[in-house]
Amino acid sequence: MNLKPLGKRVVIKRIEAVEKTKSGIVLSNQSKEQPQIATVIAVANDDMEVKVGDRVVFSKFSGTDIKIEGEEFTVIEEDSLLAVIK
Repeated sequence: MNLKPLGKRVVIKRIEAVEKTKSGIVLSNQSKEQPQIATVIAVANDDMEVKVGDRVVFSKFSGTDIKIEGEEFTVIEEDSLLAVIK
C-alpha cells in the first residue's frame, strides 16, 4: 500500500476488537465496540509527534474510514490522537 496523508494527518489501522467476552460468549459484529487503539501506518511528514509503527489512542468519533486493497484504514488529524502507547 502506498498512501501518504496530507497536512497534519496520519493513517492508522485499528486493532481488532475482542470477539469473545471473558465468559466465552461470542459477540456479533454489531455488538462489538470499535477499538480506540490503532497502529500508525503512514504520517504526512517527519515533524509529527508520532511515527510509523507507533500504537496510539484516538478520539472515538474522529477520522475518515477508507478501504484500500481490501483493508480498512482511518485517516485522522494528528490533533485527534490522544496518546502514544509505549
